[in-house]
Amino acid sequence: MADEGFRHPRLAAIYDPLDPDRGDLDTYVGMAEEFGARRVLDIGCGTGVFALLLADRGVEVVGVDPALASLDVARAKPGGGRVRWIHGDATALPPLRVDLATMTANVAQAISGPQEWRSSLCGAHAALRPGGRLVFETRDPARRAWEEWNRESSYGVTDIPGVGAVESWVDLTEVSGPLVTFRWTYVFAADGQVLTSDSTLRFRGREEVEADLSSLGYLVEDVRDAPDRPGRELVFVARRPGP
Repeated sequence: MADEGFRHPRLAAIYDPLDPDRGDLDTYVGMAEEFGARRVLDIGCGTGVFALLLADRGVEVVGVDPALASLDVARAKPGGGRVRWIHGDATALPPLRVDLATMTANVAQAISGPQEWRSSLCGAHAALRPGGRLVFETRDPARRAWEEWNRESSYGVTDIPGVGAVESWVDLTEVSGPLVTFRWTYVFAADGQVLTSDSTLRFRGREEVEADLSSLGYLVEDVRDAPDRPGRELVFVARRPGP
């Protein structure tokens, strides 16, 4: 199930204004061009930022997400009609033959359950044409990014047109092995409403991810650095065998 931050309509509506710098997506746009992808599956598409970037470039895009409120935001954006939006996840997709499947930002780590993770990788594999690629990122566990997740470093007030001022911050709530849980809090100045969203991410090391991919029939072509976060992210490029 999607986190409250993505499935609550009031929070989905402010997701983009609270995170306006999506320079991290440049890497994925570049790989779509590098691999000559004309059909792309965006797994965990959220409010559709990446899907619409590709659609604007003439790419045929399918965006899938379990959070209906986020999909509603995506559909209402300019150009939203050019993308095929699916309410669901990678474990239950219609027949597709895409050149590229993506999981940007936290999507891969948000699939925290081992069986859910394997089922999602299988679903992506089935959606790819032979020779198609899956690309996604995950934070390098060795960097222990969660140690920087606290109210002091994250607190901010954002003035959002039509909404008003929104305070937001994150608190780390639990670290249990590879699972890291944190809570975002949002305070709406207009009416004083306080909403929270709890998230759990799974931190997987490079060897674990490569083993998972290989066991499910992928060929791991490359593990790259994220240009915008050097030394912090692992970007996997895995191919479904075939011509």
